[in-house]
Amino acid sequence: MLLGFKTELKLNNRQRTTSTGEVILGAKSYKKYEAKLSRMQWLNRHKIIGSANWKKAQMQIARLHMKIANIRKDTLHKLTTILAKNHGTVAIEDLNVSGMMANHKLSKSIADMGFFEFRRQLTYKCELYGSKLVVVDRWFPSSKTCSNCGAKKETLSLSERMFECSHCGFILDRDLNAAINLSQYVSAS
Repeated sequence: MLLGFKTELKLNNRQRTTSTGEVILGAKSYKKYEAKLSRMQWLNRHKIIGSANWKKAQMQIARLHMKIANIRKDTLHKLTTILAKNHGTVAIEDLNVSGMMANHKLSKSIADMGFFEFRRQLTYKCELYGSKLVVVDRWFPSSKTCSNCGAKKETLSLSERMFECSHCGFILDRDLNAAINLSQYVSAS
C-alpha cells in the first residue's frame, strides 16, 4: 500500500495526515505541561541555591522534563512503528526544520512535535521492517499543487487550511491535498 505522509505545520492543532485521509494528532506533551513547568520554575527562583528545598524543587522540575520527553518519545515510536510495519512505501517531505525553528512564532510547536526524531526513527524502522522510505525534495510544491488537476498556486499562506483550486474548483483540506500529492509523486517516480 502506498502512503503519502505529510507533516504540515498547524499552530492550534498539530497533526499528521496520510494520503488515505487518516489524521493523526500529535501528543503536544510540552504544551500540556507548560504551565505546570513554568509555575514550578517560578516557585524555585525564590529558593536559596544549594539548599535542600532547592534541590527537591530541581528534582521535581527534572522529573517533569523527563515526563514530557517520554510522552513525546512514546508517541513517535508508536506512530513510526505503525507506518513502517503496515505500509510498503512511506513518503515524507524533506523539511528545513532548523530554518522553521528560526520562526519564533512556530518554533515551540515544531520542537514539541519532534520532526527530526520522527524522520530518524522512520528511517531505521523502514529498514528494519522492509518498507521503502521516500524522502521527497523540500522544494516539491506539495501544498501548492492541486491533487485533482495538477495546477499550481503561486502563493499559499500558512493560515489557509483548505486548498481551493482556481482552475478546476477542487476544494480539499490542505494537509490531505499535500499527502495525496506526495503519494502521486512517488507513484510517478
